[in-house]
Amino acid sequence: MHIKLLAIGKTDSKPLQQLIEGYEKRLKHYVKFELLIIPDVKNVKNLSKKQQKEKEAIHILKEIGERGNFILLDENGKDYSSVGFSQLLQKKMNAGLKELVFVIGGPYGFSDELHKKAQGKISLSKMTFSHQMVRLFVVEQIYRAFTILKNEPYHHQ
Repeated sequence: MHIKLLAIGKTDSKPLQQLIEGYEKRLKHYVKFELLIIPDVKNVKNLSKKQQKEKEAIHILKEIGERGNFILLDENGKDYSSVGFSQLLQKKMNAGLKELVFVIGGPYGFSDELHKKAQGKISLSKMTFSHQMVRLFVVEQIYRAFTILKNEPYHHQ
């Protein structure tokens, strides 16, 4: 399986980017992984929140493609434990899914269209995190999930 993480806007923090890259490197031992950054929408001062989400959706859907299987990282999504998340990934792999895409939206979340087309929604926490921090958390949790599936001593219960 190929796992992609799509995110809107670049990571400004070098230390945060280095941490993300560290987990990306570790993940290559388990799965083909790719972090794709979609540039921020331009001229947002002239757009409503809804218009900004719709413009972001166009770029996200273009990157995913027509048949893309994607899950939104959304505050109203389903909560998973790390073990539960690893089981979700295992189910997707057992189903023969070739590509799974996780999507981190912009500052206002996702358009109605993306909510309708998504195959699921996952919440990382009831708390709000910066979109840059969420990237690190997701990459680390994907890595953790694979170590759980391989019974490796990274995750402790």
